Amino acid sequence: MDVEFGALSLLPTAVVLALAIRSHRTVESLIAGTIVAFIMTAGWGFLGELSEAVLTVMQDRDVAWVVLVCALYGSFIALIVKGGGANAFGRIVTRRVSSKRGGLLWTWALGLVIFLDDYLNSLTVSSSMKAVTDRYRTSREMLAYVVDSTAAPICLIIPISTWAVYFAGLLEKNGVAGEGSGIEVFIQSIPYMVYPFLAVLLVPLVILGVVPLLGAMKQAEHRAETTGQLAPTGSENLEIRDTYEAGDASESSASLFFVPLGTLIFFTIWFDIDLLMGVMAAIMLTLVQYTVQRVMSLTEMLDTLIEGLRVMVPVLCILIAVFTFIEANTAIGMTDYVIKTVAPYMTPQLLPVLTFITMAFVSFTTGSNWGVFAIAMPVVFPLAIELDVSIPLIAGALFSASGFGSQACFYSDSTVLTAQGAGCGPYEHAVTQLPYALIAAGLSALAYLAMAWWV
Repeated sequence: MDVEFGALSLLPTAVVLALAIRSHRTVESLIAGTIVAFIMTAGWGFLGELSEAVLTVMQDRDVAWVVLVCALYGSFIALIVKGGGANAFGRIVTRRVSSKRGGLLWTWALGLVIFLDDYLNSLTVSSSMKAVTDRYRTSREMLAYVVDSTAAPICLIIPISTWAVYFAGLLEKNGVAGEGSGIEVFIQSIPYMVYPFLAVLLVPLVILGVVPLLGAMKQAEHRAETTGQLAPTGSENLEIRDTYEAGDASESSASLFFVPLGTLIFFTIWFDIDLLMGVMAAIMLTLVQYTVQRVMSLTEMLDTLIEGLRVMVPVLCILIAVFTFIEANTAIGMTDYVIKTVAPYMTPQLLPVLTFITMAFVSFTTGSNWGVFAIAMPVVFPLAIELDVSIPLIAGALFSASGFGSQACFYSDSTVLTAQGAGCGPYEHAVTQLPYALIAAGLSALAYLAMAWWV
């Protein structure tokens, strides 16, 4: 980067957040912020850099992987819903649930079990539990909050997830862990991942009323309970279930849910936690299962696959906009500026808490839960070594910050996918869960401030 923009590097992010809050629209806000960033770097000839950035994003292997995974998940979930598997699962759970709180606690428990990846968690749990929570007039915002709180957070504290694999690789790349021992260092940092633990544990406290409903969440629950309108206005047709009639099934047809889901989890693990290969294998075997059991004709199944893809198009547009915005922030050096600004204040006692707060802010504002940490690690870990601060503690603070950003950001991939699965807009989901994410983040900051004195 030839030009350093200093504090002006925060301007595109400020534009995105201001427009998102004012308009409640995600894609348009991200596009506006991206344009502002490229006007800063290229002036009024920004279209060339913008088009180059979009092409770079579309050609990126990781972005292509995410787009394919999300698209195919749409098809996979559509098959389960249309085939009646989701209804069969809902009936089984409904027999064991007798209250609104019970339905939400079941949702939370299911989220704890599906820990391989936050995408898998967000889309599967929300789609599976809607039939249960809808019965008790639970707002889609509350459902989305419960699901999102066990998506990225649970993937961080269970060391056999895609998050663990990625961050273990970064630890090795930055020389913090030896070759092949990244997972070992990651596991050592788990006790210091305060935010994920608090985010997960806060959910049952909210469900049981120990922590009261706050702000927009209180309004959403009041709307659902008094009017029966479960989804916020404008979000009624965002979910897969609403695009076509869900298939009916008795409890004896539970195999239509458990076999596809079990296949998905098995092959994801079999292919070294590769969600793309896992979902491709799961779709193919589900087609075979549905053909053998005569659930649907081949034509119906193929139509359902296409319909599932179509429903995910808005989500894919948001994700591409997010990745382009991240590219724009990289071009103007926003992450570098924030880290360099805070670095002089990092003492042995303040390093853990400042690391958490700074990277939580960067992750929240950029929508990047992984990429910005590749930039931060070469700065933070050498500081930790120089100041003689525990490496597992600093790693825990960094990874906690990524969990906060994933859950709290208005336009992170986890927020967008959870909202899609639950059937509400990303903005409505983000603004209703933000108070609880901030509570967990505030307590985490205090915890890191205390830990620095005795770890």
